[in-house]
Amino acid sequence: MEAALDATLLHTVADGVATVVVSHPAKRNAMTAAMWRALPGLLDTLARDPAVRVLVLTGAGPTFCAGADISSLTGDEDPRALAVAAEEALAAFPKPTLAAIRGFCVGGGSQLAAACDLRFAEEGASFGVTPAKLGIVYPASSTRRLASLVGPAWAKYLLFSAELIGAEQALRAGFLNELLPTGGLDERVAEFTRVLAARSQLTQAAAKEFTDGRTGRDGYWEGQAAGSADTAEGVAAFLERRTPHFTWTP
Repeated sequence: MEAALDATLLHTVADGVATVVVSHPAKRNAMTAAMWRALPGLLDTLARDPAVRVLVLTGAGPTFCAGADISSLTGDEDPRALAVAAEEALAAFPKPTLAAIRGFCVGGGSQLAAACDLRFAEEGASFGVTPAKLGIVYPASSTRRLASLVGPAWAKYLLFSAELIGAEQALRAGFLNELLPTGGLDERVAEFTRVLAARSQLTQAAAKEFTDGRTGRDGYWEGQAAGSADTAEGVAAFLERRTPHFTWTP
């Protein structure tokens, strides 16, 4: 009970970047049922905040997230459904998302990281997708997202074996975008999110939909581009050798 009370999702917003911290130190930041349930609502609030241009998901202390805290579930709760709802809410977040990973990123932690647009990790991080250890069928949507991210061969390797892989392997597999030396993660994430926050949200939002495979919205984005001042501002700033000030918002 004490451990559950110590489990929460923290968040801050500063300089256009919302940071959500998975905090459950007693269990390596394992997600409780209450945390899974709270994440979609928190993401919805942050998505509607005009001050937020980028979202960073990370874990408190030396661990990202060691999965789900099974002990927090009640008898009538489906842990897969809770995790999938949170994963889908994160994947649908309309602005760029980045998982900043230290230590264990396992089970539900890997599920959340895979739902982010980008993943940066520090040396020494470990990754695993572990339902085969428990005889659980990994959700279809999560399996497809993992396979889209790392390819069928690596997805099968991870799902069939439930073995943990190191950060170097995760980088080679395509799960990670960047691998940073010990102590270098925070500085690099801060630097890169400043870059993302300065770019056109119009470009980012359209690119996110296109790369995620959403169809039937080509005309919508053409209309948004035609009605936006971002293109003119970007060209003018380039010619005038100044930083552009983009104004389009989702």
